[in-house]
Amino acid sequence: MEPIQDINILDTELRRERAQENDDIDTDDLDRPKMAEHEVQGARQVYLETYGCQMNASDSEIVASVLKSNGYGLTHDVDEADVALVNTCAIRENAEQKVRRRLDMLRAKKRKRDTPMMIGVLGCMAERLREKLLEQEKRVDLVVGPDAYRDLPRLLAEADSTGQAAVNVQLSKEETYADLSPVRYDSNGISAFVSIMRGCDNMCAFCVVPFTRGRERSRPVSTILRECQELVDQGYKEVTVLGQNVNSYHYTDDDGTDVSFAELLDRVSQVSPELRVRYSTSHPKDCSDELLQVHARRHNVCNYIHLPVQHGNTEVLDRMRRTYSREQYLDLVERAKALCPGISLSTDIIAGFCGETEAQHQDTLSLMREVEYDHAYMFKYSERPDTYAARKLDDDVPEDVKQRRLEEIITLQRSISEVRNANEIGRKHTVLVEGPSKKSDAQLCGRTDTNKMVVFDCADYEKGDYVNVRIVDATSATLIGEALGRTTLQEEAERLVVG
Repeated sequence: MEPIQDINILDTELRRERAQENDDIDTDDLDRPKMAEHEVQGARQVYLETYGCQMNASDSEIVASVLKSNGYGLTHDVDEADVALVNTCAIRENAEQKVRRRLDMLRAKKRKRDTPMMIGVLGCMAERLREKLLEQEKRVDLVVGPDAYRDLPRLLAEADSTGQAAVNVQLSKEETYADLSPVRYDSNGISAFVSIMRGCDNMCAFCVVPFTRGRERSRPVSTILRECQELVDQGYKEVTVLGQNVNSYHYTDDDGTDVSFAELLDRVSQVSPELRVRYSTSHPKDCSDELLQVHARRHNVCNYIHLPVQHGNTEVLDRMRRTYSREQYLDLVERAKALCPGISLSTDIIAGFCGETEAQHQDTLSLMREVEYDHAYMFKYSERPDTYAARKLDDDVPEDVKQRRLEEIITLQRSISEVRNANEIGRKHTVLVEGPSKKSDAQLCGRTDTNKMVVFDCADYEKGDYVNVRIVDATSATLIGEALGRTTLQEEAERLVVG
């Protein structure tokens, strides 16, 4: 799952910090609280803060839906909250430590208040660390796992009435929240997440997700299409369908038809010709030619795939239990570029995994040069409890070596991104306008079909417009463009076919 900036619904200092960020490559997006823009009214106010990946952000929309339907509201000001909830990520140690520090800050606020405030932890970290958080460290009043969000109102009432901590971290084999309508409080009004499945069966050696989110289960096709249609009706122009491994999606439809992810993506693309469709995250083992052909056939399925490689050496991939070799991955990349000309690829890379030698590290660098990713999320390996690596492998790469190898990976990716973006100068792209740029209200920003950020002068364009833009300059992470006029996805598809 691609990491995104953490949502903190309402922290002025964090808003200011994010506004000051530049557009350079960032390796710490997983650990920054995300921001939300909209409050929801209710009898009791909840302050909700989210850490982690897109799936966590989507989960917070489910939490907001459950709370709203039970009379709760959302506030941007923790000092006005009756309840403070932190939706957590357990994928890296750094994320957990940041959440712990945040919980300490919330407890300090609670002690200084004249009115009571409950503190709760939701999500992956809650499931994994429930005993420590509740019994040993006594940091929180509420612990709720990712499959127990429907139970939040009851748990809040129980904790309020008894004064005792309330817990539900039971994992489910069926829960997909398919019938709930998310409250999109963190939305820009044009792009939305649609969760299509939950859990993961891959059991990669380094990953704690199967232990915190349970087994894979796919959501009914009809509910996914209904949610996408509702988004179109509300004026949304882009959806990103989500799952820990979306291309392992599988559902038997009401008429007995087996629906694969490729078939689902094709059906989503037909909801509206003006709806851009993205997805995250893919596992290379399930990225089929059928899926690549949907990219090629449907003009509104974005020509971009996040395809995590994790490492460039086959022996390390085997230790990681990734189920493909370096050669198989490169063959997949070659097929993707052949079937989908101009495809943009991003990836995840881990530096310093158990037993990694210098030569194996060099294999990662050489794979990066060969693939030429447009973007990468790059991390040092950090051992997570309960994983196969923690139980069976030695975390034997020294910390300073991990850091040096990570820096080499980041430096190389930045140089590749600079070249890739420089090659865009003179080309035309269709950009979906997301709003003002970070640095100037006189400019707009938006993403290309290939998921590259473009900044250009405002003219009379509005958020949600599709605009043709010619690229005139570039940095390692952002393209600078000259707007050529409004367009539609259908018009651009027809123009490209004619051209």
